[in-house]
Amino acid sequence: MVDTIYAPATAAGRAAVAVIRVSGPASGEAVRALTGNLPKPRQAVLRTLRHDGVALDDALVLWFQGPASYTGEDAAEFHVHGGRAVVEALLGALSALGLRLAEPGEFTRRAFQHGKLDLAQAEAVGDLIDAETEGQRKQALGQLGGALGRRYDGWRDLLVQALAMLEAAVDFPDEELPEDVAARARPGLETLKAEIDAALADIARGRRVRDGFRIALVGAPNAGKSTLLNALAERDAAIVTATPGTTRDVIEVPLVLGGYKALLADTAGIRETADDIEAEGVRRARGWAEEADLRMWVVDAGEFHVKHSEHHSIVRAGDWLVISKTDLVEPSVVTAIRAQTAELGLHVVALSAREEGADPIRAALTEHVVQALSGAEFPAATRIRHAERLGEARAYLERALAETDDVELAAEDVRLASRAVSRITGRIDPEDVLDRVFSSFCIGK
Repeated sequence: MVDTIYAPATAAGRAAVAVIRVSGPASGEAVRALTGNLPKPRQAVLRTLRHDGVALDDALVLWFQGPASYTGEDAAEFHVHGGRAVVEALLGALSALGLRLAEPGEFTRRAFQHGKLDLAQAEAVGDLIDAETEGQRKQALGQLGGALGRRYDGWRDLLVQALAMLEAAVDFPDEELPEDVAARARPGLETLKAEIDAALADIARGRRVRDGFRIALVGAPNAGKSTLLNALAERDAAIVTATPGTTRDVIEVPLVLGGYKALLADTAGIRETADDIEAEGVRRARGWAEEADLRMWVVDAGEFHVKHSEHHSIVRAGDWLVISKTDLVEPSVVTAIRAQTAELGLHVVALSAREEGADPIRAALTEHVVQALSGAEFPAATRIRHAERLGEARAYLERALAETDDVELAAEDVRLASRAVSRITGRIDPEDVLDRVFSSFCIGK
């Protein structure tokens, strides 16, 4: 028998209102026991909650008759005053009535199991709860609305159509079928493979929106990295001194740029050193910079000729070169630095953080981040799980297209590709991913 579950849907602590959710076959009995009768479905009513003859609180009560509920089951909500004593009293009463406290994500898991959400939508519920920026909200809301699911279902339909053609050629060779029935599947499979290739190439975008666009400030000691970090953060996040090697660990500061989350990191100055602590800081700086979405090499305009060789070998095209302290040198020095680095394919920015502030470089960073994270033609995948399944589907499609002389093997690979795509939305065989998806949810969702 299915348990009836309950949990707070609002955060713990003092608040004006707290919401307690109930879902399962005994939901109606619980509402009757606490209020005396069952309200009309989907209409809020004011009731006094009582247990064992004792008044608990005056509450708004909502009754949702399954399947017209979030979970697809009979469900109810109690909107009570948000004091801890009130909430604890109601939770105790629900427990005494034989209901069970929900596990993390159990409400959304039941919604998935009853077909109210696909697996990608269920993941979006968690993303929407955690959304801190406008970009994260838009992406999660689009995914919750079924944008990803519709695209994957469309791909699966194309695969099923192709599979039908291939299997017809295998199973009914003596029937009056067109001679090229198997060949007719090929154009659709080639188009689908190209679309999956594009989705895989774009896979990092969705994760950057979700987790943050990573920006590393890299360079030699005393180049001005910490000053730039503080200017962009608009607070003293890093210590700034004239002593080289002050920063010995990675200092991360979250930013919001153009509605997108970014993570800006100040790193230890890159140089050879005999100091074990500083050497570890340099190692971490290199590691963080290697994984960053954007690396900003900060160089002291007056010391560039000395420091440049120490990191020249690990600069890559597309990095930014930030020439700092330009107020301390002649304009010709900045021009010379631009000329010396022209072959590296860098985006060059010259500034004095002390005189100009961070507004010019913040505007440039915002434009870069918005351009990198927006404007794609289709919704971005947001999980490593999505990338793994899409990679599997692509490999099966590639093999199916190569098997021009064996229709039966090609059909099997198309079937496997369809299965891989279907597992993203949980249409088939979802059990191996359910625990991973829902375990990160908060209680009451």
